[in-house]
Amino acid sequence: MVVRLKEFIKQIRACKTAADERAVVAKESAAIRTLLKEDSPDHRHTNVAKLLYIHMLGYPAHFGQMECVKLVASPRFADKRLGYLGIMLLLDENQETLTLVTNSLKNDMNHPNMYVIGLALCTLGNISSVAMSRDLCPEVEKLLASSNSYIRKKAALCAIRIIRKVPDLMEVFIPRVRSILGERNHGALLTGLTLIQEMCTLNSAVLTEFRATVPALVKLLKQLITTGYSPEHDVSGITDPFLQVKILRLLRQLGTGDATASEQMNDVLAHVATNTDGSKNVGNAILYETVLTILAIQAEPTLRVLAINILGKFLANKDNNIRYVALQTLIKTIAVDGQAVQRHRATVLECLRDADVSIRRRALELAFALIYPQNVRVMTRELLAFLEVADVEFRAPMVAQICATADRFAPNKRWHLDTLIRVMKLAGNYVREETVAQLVRLATNAPDLQAYGVHKLYWLVKADAAQEGLVHAAVWTMGEFGDVLVSGAGGAAAAAPATGEDQDDEPASGLLTGTPAAAPTEAEVIALLESILIGAFVTQTTKQYVLTALMKLSTRFTGGAVTQAIQTLLQRYATSMNLELQQRSVEYTHMFDLDPMLRAGLWERMPVLELKEGDKYEQNAALAAEVGAKPASAAKAASAVDPMASALLDLDGLSLGGAPASPTRGAAVPAGNPLDLMADLFSSPAPAMVTSAAVPVKSAAPAQDPLALLMGLGGGASAAPAPAPAAAAAPRDPLADLLGGGMLGSSSPAPAPAAPAAPTAAASAGGNGDWNVATVAYQSSDLVVHLSPTKVTSADGAQSLVQVQAVLAHTGQHGDTVSDMQLLVAVPKTHKIQLAPMSSTTVAPGGTATQAFRILNPENKPIKLRLKVVYTVGARKVDEVVEFKFADSVL
Repeated sequence: MVVRLKEFIKQIRACKTAADERAVVAKESAAIRTLLKEDSPDHRHTNVAKLLYIHMLGYPAHFGQMECVKLVASPRFADKRLGYLGIMLLLDENQETLTLVTNSLKNDMNHPNMYVIGLALCTLGNISSVAMSRDLCPEVEKLLASSNSYIRKKAALCAIRIIRKVPDLMEVFIPRVRSILGERNHGALLTGLTLIQEMCTLNSAVLTEFRATVPALVKLLKQLITTGYSPEHDVSGITDPFLQVKILRLLRQLGTGDATASEQMNDVLAHVATNTDGSKNVGNAILYETVLTILAIQAEPTLRVLAINILGKFLANKDNNIRYVALQTLIKTIAVDGQAVQRHRATVLECLRDADVSIRRRALELAFALIYPQNVRVMTRELLAFLEVADVEFRAPMVAQICATADRFAPNKRWHLDTLIRVMKLAGNYVREETVAQLVRLATNAPDLQAYGVHKLYWLVKADAAQEGLVHAAVWTMGEFGDVLVSGAGGAAAAAPATGEDQDDEPASGLLTGTPAAAPTEAEVIALLESILIGAFVTQTTKQYVLTALMKLSTRFTGGAVTQAIQTLLQRYATSMNLELQQRSVEYTHMFDLDPMLRAGLWERMPVLELKEGDKYEQNAALAAEVGAKPASAAKAASAVDPMASALLDLDGLSLGGAPASPTRGAAVPAGNPLDLMADLFSSPAPAMVTSAAVPVKSAAPAQDPLALLMGLGGGASAAPAPAPAAAAAPRDPLADLLGGGMLGSSSPAPAPAAPAAPTAAASAGGNGDWNVATVAYQSSDLVVHLSPTKVTSADGAQSLVQVQAVLAHTGQHGDTVSDMQLLVAVPKTHKIQLAPMSSTTVAPGGTATQAFRILNPENKPIKLRLKVVYTVGARKVDEVVEFKFADSVL
């Protein structure tokens, strides 16, 4: 007995467990297999229907594929419909059984019944393979010209599948598609526009060709807008919104990157944007597509502002989906027109308090994108207020972004310091070590704020030591500036409200207000550090911070009882189970046995840390003072500092260049200090200044040194003082070669270094080291150092650079190889220097080594060098210091 489909469905629904369901399906599958073997046409329709239901349940039904093919060949419409449905579900384009369907599809495409033709086209559009597309393409192309709109609609959808599989067949459909634009049936027109859109996506040449249809599309869109009520196409009072959206998408595709097409559609887009009702979801869908089209094409500025205002209205919508879409679009739009997006800043900030977490996440991303120097105070205050109530998942990324924003757009150092402290106070447990290092760098570079900062941090930690990041920053500053803290120098500044340029827009939640002005005593500072050590939630890292701070304070505090208390605290961890704490405790305790002056020298304040941003506070203040809001992208670009220029300009004081090391950033270090990097260079008395009696020589055949090519020195010093070759390279940035790679981008390989010819004596009217003249700067029985200067001027003429190539030649008098060779160069504080590594530290008799360096001479003062030459010959080590002065013409 054959079970009917309805009865089979009832049996499946009556199953209480998955095992019961599998048993029923297995039993029925076996029964169907038996009937298939009998090849009974009476039960074929029922069997295939049950197989499709089994397939929908997720069980295998592939054994019914041939039954579907047989049903397609049946003359009955019901059998064809079920057969084609089975083919679409049970077959795919990779199965060989599909080839048996090609002939049936071709026959049914020529059937007199339009619904049978529709079934064939629908099946071909779903499972067509490359071979089937080529075989049946003529039939589909013919049906596109059918007088029946139903068939034309199905044929257009089928053509989309064909051109995706075989793009070469696109040319067959282009003539037919042009006629579809005049289609009066909206269904056929919608599918025709979809086909055009697919063609334009697959082929840029077709995209250019269809740009000529923009006026027709504009006319069509105007008709839909101005047409009165049409019951057949009306959806919530709007005529066929699906067709309007499709036209807008096609216009967006055609207008992107084409000014003429964009100009033709400006008026109709403005019409749609101003006359579409946004009170219902249908209208909002059209407005959203209109906004995307306006932002994608080369629209007029007023039209772009109108589009952004529509997104602003979306932000006030009660529907979360619409608000989310608006925020997502504004994030992409801010790079196009940031000034217009700034008008909706208040609405964006309101979205930060939305109940939907996805809305808050997108609003937060947009809020950070809206920050630039003019509004950094207000935006940071709002973000700090949100940080106070933000979910845990938001806090860590927010802390990182707020600190990065403050570091980039801070108008002054005090505001920058206050912002970092507020972040640490609100979410110190989410602060990374990079943020603490950022505060340390800021404190060391702002001597006028050190007293203010340490006083503020001391009282904040004393009130609440629960935030780990705040504790780390406070402990470091107390250890570094503890003597300033107890002196009371920053108490009044910390207690007084900020004024003038330091004044903020109402500090968030009054976090930094109400700080006592009184200075703590030394005993109170030590007691606070001890309380941190014994805190219930103290980490091993915090303990390490505290032990180091205590050791620093032992050299800054003068009280004997305080020093004894510090020793007691340090000795407490001499037997700690943590190896790092134990090591610090033992080492620090032993330091108390050293001479007090030596211990004070070891623990004196850290030198000023390097800042790569240049004078960013003045730049940000100047940007904020400009009249009129700039787009965020422009403000960010304006606030950026040239990294290549800062690499030299950050050098401070007397610069020292070493062969194997990068240039030293000078710091204010007392004379004779062990940290003085120049102490070794100047430890021996300087010999007499090399005078004009030194023998100047012209450099002979120049060597193509790879190092010289790397630094942009070309082929070394020219054979004659004629500056023509150097002038040809003058437009290049003089710092770009040295800091940005220079000749590294060249496709031709650098030639191998060649030994230059021995210098010959020549007269020099200009004195020592005239331009492009190699002059002896150092000479001994083993080694001779020649310096050859070349002038380089930046493109704007604002910077004067001197490129110097040093050639170290072995005289060969003793026959021993010179090894471990170093050349150290120092310049006065008015100059800056960049020194490249030496080409070789070992030179055989008669051989040479080269070393190049650049000197920045912003004040155009005479260049004086102090050279330290170190090398080894046999068992003898030579370490000599000489002074050298270039001629006055070398500036």
